[in-house]
Amino acid sequence: MNDYVHFYSNLDEDGKKRFEEKLIKFLSSVKITGANAEIEDLDRLLIGAAAVIPVYNIPDWEYINLKEVLVYPGNFNTDFEQHGHERTISGMVGTGALQNVMILSKWELRQGFVDHKSQNNTAIHEFIHLIDKMDGSLDGVPELLFERKYVVRWKELIEITMDQIRRGQSDINPYGATSAVECFPVISEYFFEQPEAFRAAHPELNEMLTRIFVRKK
Repeated sequence: MNDYVHFYSNLDEDGKKRFEEKLIKFLSSVKITGANAEIEDLDRLLIGAAAVIPVYNIPDWEYINLKEVLVYPGNFNTDFEQHGHERTISGMVGTGALQNVMILSKWELRQGFVDHKSQNNTAIHEFIHLIDKMDGSLDGVPELLFERKYVVRWKELIEITMDQIRRGQSDINPYGATSAVECFPVISEYFFEQPEAFRAAHPELNEMLTRIFVRKK
């Protein structure tokens, strides 16, 4: 795992042991199923890592809103079709009949951990959506992990960030300007994938995400 997951490789031995324990717990509670895709040990490991990374510093966290991860070989469309046109979706948190299900592209899952120069990681992105959703609403505000006094400034920062992206004044993935719901996971991907670059370019966002994920008071 050291070769693929930089978050893990940067931990000390005690930290790695704690990470592995959380990963094993996640994999024992969530089913991972291939949909025309072969599920290899590496895929399970990377899905587990993506689940653990955002909540590593949060004691006793469980994704109670996730029962199964479906893995497709590549991107899919809004009808969940794996062939044909408009297959632009690489990950999705299910609703309705697919409540408590996550869908991931196997290619994008691996790419997120293989490309160490990228700020993007599809699997982490989707787990951030689940974290956001845990308070009962998917709105870009992770209220379970946030002190109430920071919520107003958080919302302001998200709006400022989306405006900067739209104006071409930001290095953040343009998809983050879609909505507050998407901005939160997009900046979180960057925060975890390229922490030094993110901290230098976006100090106030970095401070806020540190409060959320690292539990800084």
